[in-house]
Amino acid sequence: MNKALHALVYLFLALAGAALWFELQLNSKRSLLTDRNRLQEDYFVMLARTIEKDEPGKDAVAEIRKDVSPVEARIVDSPDMENIIEDYKPYLETQNLATYNWESKREQLRMVYLLDSEGNPIMDGAHPKDSGPGTERELLEQLFEAAKKQQANLNTTRAELPKLRGILEDTVGELNSLKQTARQDKVTITERDEKIAGLEKDKAELQNQVVKIKGQIDELNGEITSLRDEVQSAKDDAALTAEKLEQSEAQVEQLKKLLKDALSNVSAGATSERSAVSANLPFGDKGKIVEVENENMFAIIALTDEAIKELKGGNMANPLPQAEFAVKRPGWAGPAGEFVGRVRIRQEIAGKNYVICDILAAWKQTDLRADDVVFAD
Repeated sequence: MNKALHALVYLFLALAGAALWFELQLNSKRSLLTDRNRLQEDYFVMLARTIEKDEPGKDAVAEIRKDVSPVEARIVDSPDMENIIEDYKPYLETQNLATYNWESKREQLRMVYLLDSEGNPIMDGAHPKDSGPGTERELLEQLFEAAKKQQANLNTTRAELPKLRGILEDTVGELNSLKQTARQDKVTITERDEKIAGLEKDKAELQNQVVKIKGQIDELNGEITSLRDEVQSAKDDAALTAEKLEQSEAQVEQLKKLLKDALSNVSAGATSERSAVSANLPFGDKGKIVEVENENMFAIIALTDEAIKELKGGNMANPLPQAEFAVKRPGWAGPAGEFVGRVRIRQEIAGKNYVICDILAAWKQTDLRADDVVFAD
């Protein structure tokens, strides 16, 4: 009997030692599981703060209106505009959307199973139910759905970036092209200014020649007067007077011819070897004045393409004729109504629809100015 009791005591001691060993092992594992769960819980809370809870409003509309009217030599007060980001999704730019804050949800993150009112797990067949309101899975599913939406927005943003880059490349390319055109226009304007300066110099020289010719005319008039006086003093000698008279008249005719030739040379120099045949143009507006020098009696006129063809012919091969145009100012009430004067073509500007015209003083009602209309009457 004693032996049986001793054996039973030793058995209990062995079982107690084994139980103690198992408890020590379970305590170490329990500490590991507790630390692991706490770490996962902390990172779930931090991860939730990076996931957007709210969807951005998708009613916003973005507009970047681009001027698509052609670049021409005219002022456009109301150009055609086009929204170049019509299909862009501006809601992708929404920032600081609300994220999940699970600091107060830590208790639910620890609820793996769905519990009843008494705190016992609700069974799903042979296993406790781990889904439903109040469980950890409910929060993780919310986080997963929000993460999918945020990833969809990210992918949409990535898809929009190449489109915006294409729009930017097209806009930069168009800007670079316009800058090249602007540089060429500045070169053209500089050349035109130099040409106008040359024309003004030529005009000044012609005016000096006109002054000299007027002086010659005065001298010729003095000579004519002297000749007439000589004729008057020679009346007593009829034969001598007649001979001198014939000589005087011959000299007068010769002087008139010299004067006419001198004036013709000046006119020819001013017209730069153009055809002197007046153009027979159909009635109507032919262009407008773009620059005028009333003091020096010349103007620069921009003719229409149709007027240039009427003047030079359909093949544009004929020289520009010395045509005259009437000038009017719409809405102006002068002595002759809207009529303000007349101009005559002096010189063509090569490669352009611009011509330089003399202002005819005999027809001038008032000073001409830019935007006055030139027409054939």
